Amino acid sequence: MNYEEMVKTKAGEMVENLIAEVLGKKVFDIRHDYNDSEQWAVITTHTDEDNEISLRVYGSDKYFLYFGHYDEDDDFHELLHPITDDIKSAIPKPLQNALEKVLSDEQGMRLPGNFISK
Repeated sequence: MNYEEMVKTKAGEMVENLIAEVLGKKVFDIRHDYNDSEQWAVITTHTDEDNEISLRVYGSDKYFLYFGHYDEDDDFHELLHPITDDIKSAIPKPLQNALEKVLSDEQGMRLPGNFISK
């Protein structure tokens, strides 16, 4: 299975693993980022293969899975896949709220990994 197929067929599992890893840390960052006129809030992790997996939020109804990877020629490629409502509903509501706050405030934040359980 290539990366494009993996992102399409395993998006839910990838988001679930990303959230588990992020919330399992002592602290994690939600960053605010932008490109031209687009802005988003993002949480990110990296795999052992130096791939980047992120959850990007462009608004309360626009959640995307981002997957960045290097090919055999060491060129970096980016895949952006929209998150379905089913996958979004599995994201803890406090995390959704924090991501949307970072987006609206245009300022990142650092949170304890256990902030949902508090």
